[in-house]
Amino acid sequence: MRILIDKAMKQYLNIILAIMAILWTAQPAAATSSHGDGEPINPKEIIFEHLGDGYGWEVPFNHHKRIPLPIIVFGSDGLHIFSSSRLADGKEYRDGDAIFRIAPKDSPYHGKVVEITDGVESRPLDISVTKNVLALFISVIVVIAMVVSVLRFHKRNGMRAPRKGVGAIESLIVFIYDGVIRATLGDKARKFAPYLLTVFFFIFTMNILGLIVVFPGGANLTGNIAVTLVLAICTFIATNLFGTKHYWKEIFWPDVPLWLKFPLPIMPLIEIFGMFTKPAALTVRLFANMMGGHMIVLVLTLLIFIFSAMSTWAGGGTTVISVLFSIFMLIIDVLVSFIQAYVFTMLSTIFISLAQVHEHHHEEAEGTVQEA
Repeated sequence: MRILIDKAMKQYLNIILAIMAILWTAQPAAATSSHGDGEPINPKEIIFEHLGDGYGWEVPFNHHKRIPLPIIVFGSDGLHIFSSSRLADGKEYRDGDAIFRIAPKDSPYHGKVVEITDGVESRPLDISVTKNVLALFISVIVVIAMVVSVLRFHKRNGMRAPRKGVGAIESLIVFIYDGVIRATLGDKARKFAPYLLTVFFFIFTMNILGLIVVFPGGANLTGNIAVTLVLAICTFIATNLFGTKHYWKEIFWPDVPLWLKFPLPIMPLIEIFGMFTKPAALTVRLFANMMGGHMIVLVLTLLIFIFSAMSTWAGGGTTVISVLFSIFMLIIDVLVSFIQAYVFTMLSTIFISLAQVHEHHHEEAEGTVQEA
């Protein structure tokens, strides 16, 4: 075992040294040009372009080459479908009588597909397969593949314990179900387990894929507030759609002194406000943590090229520090990816359980408090 560990450590050390050597030799050219024409590199533009959505998938280690994706828009004269490569490098594309392009930086539609009519830009109905949309489809396929792999194993082998990848997936399922869902919801666990387990694996898969540089990874899905908002809305719907009568009674007519709810509905307004702060907290928590992790890794990497513009030796010294810190942050991000998926699932479970309270449970709880 010790020999295997030593070999693994040597391999990781060789990989780190190779990365440092590549970055050290590449830094003079990268520091002086982002387009190959002597224009200085723009760290802010690179960071936000990587973290944002786009009509193409970036090629690793080549900032300006992209894998084209299909653009689907409803223009002034109907449906148009074409490749995003036709709009690369600021080019305009004529499809029939319609002219399209990617809006430049000085446009209010910066980075979006626009239709040009008599020199005026307008936004068509855009349902294109962007990087984030494709990454969502990939994440769904990965989650379905994981679940199907566990089902197929037990269908063929009965209740025998799986190993390797299938065993790891089943261990996560058991860990979340027994430690979070059943422990919180009790006899209602089986009713909400499909949704909660799906949420956990979906977020965890998106987080991990976002840490991978090469396709199909690299999309910052959970760093997109629209994605986290939709997930939070799903929890909000599951919480309130299946809420008990006592749950709604506690919102609109809580057990507080009468003057706090009539004639001025102070407590009901507070309870209603609390209904909407829960999904807001879920949205911002996941978005901010994952966005921050991605941004730190990008900033540490770009420090190499920023210092290289000052001096080759300064860039060389920064290369060692930045690579080591980036690797450390990536390892931390793997842990954070799991923790954020776990926390989102745990909070969703708690919010759902709070809406499953019945009258007799509430009375029993009050009696226990009085006896104590």
